[in-house]
Amino acid sequence: MAEGEKAAYVATVMEHLRAFHVPYLNLLKENGYAVSLLAGTDVPLPFEGRKVFVPFQRSPFKLSNIKAYFALKKDFNEQKYDLIHCHTPTAGILTRLAACRTRKKNGTRVFYTAHGFHFFKGAPLINWLLFFPVEWFCSFFTDVLITINHEDYHLAKKYMHAKEIHYIPGIGVDLKKFTDVTIDRAAKRREIGVPETDIMVLSTGELNANKNHEVIIKALAQLKRNDISYVICGKGNKEAYLKELARSLQIDHKVHLLGHRSDIAEMNHCADIFAFPSKREGLGLAAIEAMCAGLPLLTSNIHGIIDYSQNNKSGFNCDSSDFTQFSQFLLQLADSKILRTQMGTYNKRKVKRFSLDTVLAAMKEIYKL
Repeated sequence: MAEGEKAAYVATVMEHLRAFHVPYLNLLKENGYAVSLLAGTDVPLPFEGRKVFVPFQRSPFKLSNIKAYFALKKDFNEQKYDLIHCHTPTAGILTRLAACRTRKKNGTRVFYTAHGFHFFKGAPLINWLLFFPVEWFCSFFTDVLITINHEDYHLAKKYMHAKEIHYIPGIGVDLKKFTDVTIDRAAKRREIGVPETDIMVLSTGELNANKNHEVIIKALAQLKRNDISYVICGKGNKEAYLKELARSLQIDHKVHLLGHRSDIAEMNHCADIFAFPSKREGLGLAAIEAMCAGLPLLTSNIHGIIDYSQNNKSGFNCDSSDFTQFSQFLLQLADSKILRTQMGTYNKRKVKRFSLDTVLAAMKEIYKL
């Protein structure tokens, strides 16, 4: 690779790049690329690069995204990037369409990472009708399509037309950050209001319909146990609903909504079980982080999550709407420290394939650096 080449990273919001892609921005920079960041918002992130505001709307079907398309096309034609890597559905669609000219004229390589297709086994029919045709069409304008779970990879290999299709195990987790943690467990529990003797079930993630925290609240209520606490770290539009649900089920004293936390690694080491009952996930970083801490998993059985959530090995997985099944498995885990330890030990061993070093090495090969 020649020095002085240019790369662009594109996402609907800058928060996505900050949360998941700084190591890959640094990888390109270390290999001689000048990297531009194109997104619809601007937040501080630990990477120095040219920033371009693009007026994305979150839904790819909003007509106002026409402005974003022309902003992308103008920048691509002016900058003549050697590499463009796009993420998130809206940015992924508009970037690939806007890059057609520079791809043909300048030989720009266009990469797209699918962080979980919206169409998958068990997805609503409307998802297939809306998103599948768009992704299929855009795949004709994609040099490299990257998937992060096995179901998406096999679907892409069967139906998509990108020049190359790859699987990588997620976006990479800094294992040491979530493994090498020293805390005063009793003090941390006092801080968050959880009795030291309780079985602590932890979930982390945005409080929205997709994350499906309500199914764990219903499962806990069905058990009628006073020695199990459910702790949720995250913010979102379902906060009031979840509080009212816990109150109506008379377990609000056992459900702790802590809001956004910057100490997730410590929270994982404070817990006994990690619950991840999402209705849709590309992979699910939060559960993989919990595996680093040696927690058994209680998850839904959807694509992405089942790449690592294995019944009777990593923990248990359930139908995302079946709170009775979640309740039964929660009871098994709560009542057996031996089972929790066995599953946690298995998870600490298996999580290594999702390490940041592993994924960085794979991306270096894909980029041909």
